Amino acid sequence: MATVLLLLVLLPTSTLCSRTGPSSHHSHGHAKRSPPPAPAAPAAPQAAALVRSTCNSTAYYDVCVSALAADPSSTTADVRGLSAIAVSVAAANASGAAQAAAALANATGTAQAPLADGAVQALLRTCAAKYADARDALAAAKDSIAQQDYDYASVHVSAAAEYPQVCKALFRRQRPGAYPAELAAREEALKQLCSVALDIIALLSSSNS
Repeated sequence: MATVLLLLVLLPTSTLCSRTGPSSHHSHGHAKRSPPPAPAAPAAPQAAALVRSTCNSTAYYDVCVSALAADPSSTTADVRGLSAIAVSVAAANASGAAQAAAALANATGTAQAPLADGAVQALLRTCAAKYADARDALAAAKDSIAQQDYDYASVHVSAAAEYPQVCKALFRRQRPGAYPAELAAREEALKQLCSVALDIIALLSSSNS
């Protein structure tokens, strides 16, 4: 008996555990089992239900869904958040148009625009200024939305949609046929984006009334 006790004292702890505890071989087999993998995320996020229902109330459904769904925050935003996103997208369009008009103005009389003259250059600079005004109006609209002042937000968005029309009207009067196709496309896009923003803001106004 004393001999057995002496052996127990001298044996390493790890050896005792391996001999007296459950078999490490069997327990290792159980440890290898891992939980099933989590479902893979969808390749492309789908427009949230609120985005689709909100866009159904606008005049340009496809434009609306495309603009809102491109912003990841739209999947969790409420209607007020969606209106702010729509205004931001319109502002980005206006900002891009201002830069495009300025670039065209700077290119007049060069190899890139050999037929352009001083009058066209002046008109393009006016267009750049008008699109910058539209961008600023949309920034003001976003501030109004944050303050839940939807009437002023609508006024600002409506003004933003009108500014580019001044550019087109000036070209029609002074240089018919010289209105750049790029600006014409941006004007139409901004008109549709502003329409979407106005329709969503109208939803907010009706829900608060």
